[in-house]
Amino acid sequence: MDDVNQIKNKIVDWGADLVGIADVKSLEGLETIPEDLLKPFETAISMAVQLPISIFETILQAPTPGYASVYQTANRLLDDIVFKATRELQKAGHYSLPIPASQILDRENWRGAISHKAVARMAGLGWQGKNLLLITPEYGSRVRLATLLTQARLTVDGPIKNRCGACVNCRDACPAKAIKGVNTDSHYSRRNDALHFQRCVKKLTEEFAKMPDIGAPICGICINVCPFGKKVKTGKSKDGQK
Repeated sequence: MDDVNQIKNKIVDWGADLVGIADVKSLEGLETIPEDLLKPFETAISMAVQLPISIFETILQAPTPGYASVYQTANRLLDDIVFKATRELQKAGHYSLPIPASQILDRENWRGAISHKAVARMAGLGWQGKNLLLITPEYGSRVRLATLLTQARLTVDGPIKNRCGACVNCRDACPAKAIKGVNTDSHYSRRNDALHFQRCVKKLTEEFAKMPDIGAPICGICINVCPFGKKVKTGKSKDGQK
């Protein structure tokens, strides 16, 4: 059974800006909590909500209260969408599981149930950038992500080509000097291949999260400087790429 167009259209109608499907087999080897999280499922639906372009223009040296609010609002919207999609598939007889947009289950290693970025990459929404975030052609990293695991056998999408090229804007802007600026054709085997990961964690948890009206380990600086996120009204980024 393949309801892929129907479910994708509904997810968009509910507020998502991007939707893709990944084969669960393509996610084998991915760290999950619990370890057998993927075992019952056939496909993973990745969905993204674009964050307002303007909010990032306010992020210069640190996250702002406005960004913190938008970040939380997008997470709530995604949780609502993934919940509705799960119920829709369940009504059609497909055992399904919603994965929240932002839920840290392992605070020592900073991991959730599954990497939304990894699922989104295999679902064709974007590629893994030098900042370790998903970069979409349409919105750069100015998105939030959620995942739905399902037994429904849906037609899958595939990864797209990495388009970071020689750009090191994120590396140069990183306030923690955490981004190494190393490119990858597909994905990084370890987070430390791309980042000095603990530098990033320390900056976010010990400094930014403690700022007034922030209250979460967020930053946004590398997202702001990415050319793919700097859209204008024509729908093109400042470097002319679409």
